[in-house]
Amino acid sequence: MKIKKGDTVKVLSGNDKGKTGEVIEVIPKTEKVIVKGVNLRKKHVKPRKQGEEGGILSVECSLHSCKVNVVCPKCNKATRIAVKKEGKEKVRLCKKCGATIK
Repeated sequence: MKIKKGDTVKVLSGNDKGKTGEVIEVIPKTEKVIVKGVNLRKKHVKPRKQGEEGGILSVECSLHSCKVNVVCPKCNKATRIAVKKEGKEKVRLCKKCGATIK
């Protein structure tokens, strides 16, 4: 997967189309990502300990990685990522402007 934890991504399809957010978690086994503030679902929680409060929480759910694109820090556009070898290291590049992505 070319998307990493900490990347800023833009959602391409679904209910949250057009929203941007930071990747909180990457799940490579199922090719899914969890983005902060995107794909929120309600979760009903019971109080487990005495004095603890139950209620309804908003929780971020996973999205398939093909539904998001990384936002380039230089040109501020959602773009695909190219991978290039420089010596022994792999560097991620923006397909639109050619800038390196951290």
